[in-house]
Amino acid sequence: MNLNDMTRRFLMGESRAPSIQSYLQSLKEILSTVRGGSTTDRRRLEMAQNHLKEIRRHTRKLQEHVSKLEEQVKVLEEGKG
Repeated sequence: MNLNDMTRRFLMGESRAPSIQSYLQSLKEILSTVRGGSTTDRRRLEMAQNHLKEIRRHTRKLQEHVSKLEEQVKVLEEGKG
């Protein structure tokens, strides 16, 4: 993709939606700023942060898997063409 296409898409509002990493990063920052008043709230925040780490780990693995599958599709398409 060239710079002109990218600029046009940006100006026309056709840019891509935020990635899952962007959403996870934002959520991590929000959770880090929240301060629980009670012990229960602090534990819940800690659990939420741990769950977020697990989600990030799983999404990273899924993205690696998708990349491998995309490569395989390319190879198969090149074999046909």
